[in-house]
Amino acid sequence: MDAVAAPASSDAHRAIDAVWRIESAKVIAGLTRLTGDVGQAEDLAQDALLIALEKWPVSGVPDNPGAWLMATAKHRAIDAMRRSKMQREKHDEIGRELDEIQERATPDLDAQLDDHVGDDVLSLIFMTCHPVLSTEARVSLTLRLLGGLTTAEIARAFLTTEPTIAQRIVRAKKTLADRKVPFEVPRGSDMDDRLASVLEVIYLIFNEGYSATAGDDWVRPALCEDAMRLGRVLAGLQPNEKEVHGLVALMELQASRLQARVGPHGEPILLADQDRRRWDQLLIRRGLGALERAEQLGPYGPYGLQAAIAACHARAGSPDETDWARIATLYAALAELTPSPVVELNRAVAVSMAFGPAVALQIVDEIVHAGTLSGYHLLPAVRGDLLHKLGRTDEARAEFRKAAGQTQNARERDLLLSRAQS
Repeated sequence: MDAVAAPASSDAHRAIDAVWRIESAKVIAGLTRLTGDVGQAEDLAQDALLIALEKWPVSGVPDNPGAWLMATAKHRAIDAMRRSKMQREKHDEIGRELDEIQERATPDLDAQLDDHVGDDVLSLIFMTCHPVLSTEARVSLTLRLLGGLTTAEIARAFLTTEPTIAQRIVRAKKTLADRKVPFEVPRGSDMDDRLASVLEVIYLIFNEGYSATAGDDWVRPALCEDAMRLGRVLAGLQPNEKEVHGLVALMELQASRLQARVGPHGEPILLADQDRRRWDQLLIRRGLGALERAEQLGPYGPYGLQAAIAACHARAGSPDETDWARIATLYAALAELTPSPVVELNRAVAVSMAFGPAVALQIVDEIVHAGTLSGYHLLPAVRGDLLHKLGRTDEARAEFRKAAGQTQNARERDLLLSRAQS
């Protein structure tokens, strides 16, 4: 089950969906600490969600909905353990073991989101990023369990099909259970082995919050905040890893624009039109500080390069003051480290601003010809913008309509359709 499966019409159902997005990672992580089985933990959390769907529309959303879900799921876990013990006829052990379980479960509602939460979520990330899983499986499973994303949203993030992601997640959970992967934060070489995958997961969670792939909201700040918190924890654990600081810098600098990215009615506001007075200066200072720390540890890696690009925007007092030539150079360096058509598309945008839309259109048309981003809505969106700047209005409108038909985000669709009509 993917959170709330059907479109919710009532206020209570919308609240439940929002609570699940925010709290599911903490609930699943806490249950994994209790049960040691991530698949069982997710099932228990989903059971609690179903109970909430039945009760909250009648009784109202509780004051602490995350704690309510945690307590409900833990009670179900204890009941399941009791039944399992009974079935194995270990009557003499039931009382003692249940006492131990109850002590670990801490069912008091006010104590659910306790000091263990941060450790639990971090432990769950490292568990789901274990080397026994493929890179694709690690990222998919962690986004599912910690990002609260549906399989459809993960599929769009990966530009693949929903059945592929669903099968990947099922196999990943089975592998973790079969191999008895421990629920813990690794140390030493085990930490190094899994760090790159963990960084990728945190990066994708942040991106889903910064530019939601689907739904009615342009941004989902709670996901960004979760990703930044996890990044800061990692930076504390790995203070000499430049890419950890690079990712933290990237997230802080990007997140500084969140309030300026949406209008009063939730509509998207593009970078050139944002009121830069609304950018969060504290996050900018933190981001620049993390970037400086990454620079001290060696040459930029992929996250450091992206953070340096974000820093160019953060340092510019207006769009006209942006050093687009440096941004284009940084994207070129990023393309050498991590070749990707998406990086090339971003480089084309910077090239357009630095050297003109005609040069950039050549880059974009090469991407179109390669066919590697077929179905990716930002490709026709960027091409439409370049055509518009070149005065090829009819072609631009067709590209904007094409992009609107490919995006799954309602706010983004409205923006693209408005550009097609202008």
